[in-house]
Amino acid sequence: MTVSTRSLLHLFRPGSSRSDPKQFERGLAAYENGQYLEAFRFWRLASQAGNAEADYRIGLLYAKNEGVIGSIPDAAAWYERAAQVGHTDAQFQLGLIYFNGVKAAVGPNRPEMWRQSTATRMGDKATNLHDLVFPYGTGVPRDIDAAFRWMSAAAEAGKAEAQSFLGDMFANGHGCSRDHAAALRWYQAAAEQKAASGEFALGDVYYQGRGAAVDFTQAATWYQKAAEQGHIRAQVALAFMSLKGTGLPANAEEAARLFQSAATHDDAVALYNIALLRLNGKGVAKDLDKAETALRKAARKDYLPAIQALAEFYALGTAAEPDLREAAYWYEKAAERGDVQAQFFTGRFYATGTGVPPSVRQAAKWFERAAENGHATAAHNIAVFYLNGNGVPRDVATAIKWFERASEGGISAAGVQLGRVYSAGNGVPRDQVRAAEWLSKAANGGDADAKTAYAQFLIQDEPSDERLAQARTLLNEAAEVGHPAAAFQLGGLHMGRSGGVVDLPAAAQWFKRAANAGHVEAQHTLGLLYSDPKSGLKDPQAAASWIVKAAGGGNAAAQFQLAVMYCTGQSVEQDLAQGVAWYEAAARQGHVTAQYNLAVMWGRGQGCEADPAKAAEWFKAAAEQGLVEAQLAIGDALRAGNGVAQDRDQALRWYRQAAQQNNEGALRRLQAMGESVG
Repeated sequence: MTVSTRSLLHLFRPGSSRSDPKQFERGLAAYENGQYLEAFRFWRLASQAGNAEADYRIGLLYAKNEGVIGSIPDAAAWYERAAQVGHTDAQFQLGLIYFNGVKAAVGPNRPEMWRQSTATRMGDKATNLHDLVFPYGTGVPRDIDAAFRWMSAAAEAGKAEAQSFLGDMFANGHGCSRDHAAALRWYQAAAEQKAASGEFALGDVYYQGRGAAVDFTQAATWYQKAAEQGHIRAQVALAFMSLKGTGLPANAEEAARLFQSAATHDDAVALYNIALLRLNGKGVAKDLDKAETALRKAARKDYLPAIQALAEFYALGTAAEPDLREAAYWYEKAAERGDVQAQFFTGRFYATGTGVPPSVRQAAKWFERAAENGHATAAHNIAVFYLNGNGVPRDVATAIKWFERASEGGISAAGVQLGRVYSAGNGVPRDQVRAAEWLSKAANGGDADAKTAYAQFLIQDEPSDERLAQARTLLNEAAEVGHPAAAFQLGGLHMGRSGGVVDLPAAAQWFKRAANAGHVEAQHTLGLLYSDPKSGLKDPQAAASWIVKAAGGGNAAAQFQLAVMYCTGQSVEQDLAQGVAWYEAAARQGHVTAQYNLAVMWGRGQGCEADPAKAAEWFKAAAEQGLVEAQLAIGDALRAGNGVAQDRDQALRWYRQAAQQNNEGALRRLQAMGESVG
């Protein structure tokens, strides 16, 4: 307490003023009628006459903001006045205040805001003014020693709540040395007065074996006594014991009743657990709507298990169709609370735009947080982000750090990425030794994709017979467990790639295994094999079937080939409209010859209605990729104004580009336009 506080209290010492001894009763009557300011006036007069109960009541007025401006520091000053003359309730309240401390409230019209403002404006001169306006200060510093002293006084005077609290202080070593025996004595004292807090504490003592031997039966007995008095935590504890059959017979119905009773007081743990029981219909009727309501209430109380459960409830569509917006919202709430799995899910939601607007920056943020908390897959993901500069600045060194963390966490794909980074010299010096080490380590983990990647590394450039044999072994192991990329690579080896012995029937078998598993490039390659008369495997129908599958799978080369087949009637019935459609599919993927052929068909009206503008558009696309025929065609269109605005300069530009490749047609066009071709 400050000097100014003590001096002010001195003014109200007993005997400083003579007042009517009925002042306290008058104040009590005024209070009961809701006339709080009148109560304050009467009680202050009673306080001047030395009435400790009046001091305590004035403290309550300040604590409750009744008739006076609410102020815990003022309340504490009045409590201390009463406590010093032995008022038990005041001692207890004072102990609570010192135990918890009270931070000065900051905000508009708050005393602390005024204090800070005047201190800024007036400097040292503000101190005396502050002491005058706020003699008790604007906050109460936490003082565990003072809390222990006042709580001990109240407990020794027989206040049951103080005895329970003092027991907790001894149990946890707050303001004293930890002493479970002393804690037990105070709990027993409170329980003897039938205080629910003491009974609950005794339940904890016997359940946890703190100060007494573990005795679940005794624990259940004391929890029961407290629960019957409406002690919420006791009801929850007893519910768990009933659910598990600990210290008393298992009884799911009784557990549900107790959880529900505590849940009516909005206890988060009880709300969460009654929700789980309703979800499963255990001990209570299954009711998904009520379960969701209880989970939501608990989640809004920031109870992490409930937040997690609610996110999963919506993600799985437990009650109806999945609601991914709600799921994403609650997963992010859990992520903010530090739940690592939720951080990973939230990153994935933002990366894919699931339930939230897509945001690579938010995805990167949450993947990195999850990675920092040890989530291996998140570490791999954020490494990829740093490697490619997605959502974060490109930083190969940081990417390597996270790939290494992911690899340590058992993510073989991270080892593969590290191998590729070092093999290609992607942002780091090229290092084939380190590349081999990482790829080998990943492959040794047994992952089929890692084995395939290591095999590809071994057969790059001109492999030795030893490396080629090792690659074959790895690919066979991966292919045998159904990895299509490995089967495709084996097909390539049997076609003589990387110096392997040519065996086209064997190649076709491996390609077929990959193709049947949906490997689009294998489907296309198989189509080429079956259409090649030199392969010895020619089968037009099989070729067409695989080309169709590859084209449908998005392979641009297959789409182009299928367009040719439809235009020529090769292995399929001729259909120019289908030819246009497949040329366009390939053209939109950047297939340059498809772009040129599509332009020709639009220009001639083959399989479509002639459209010179569309023809010019696709000629230009192919020309920009360097196709000479397209450069001549777009030059001709610009020269003649066919489908585009006539533009001699632009026509000349395209002719010159074609002429740089020594194209005779371009040279002739330039000469015809009077341009030098030297």
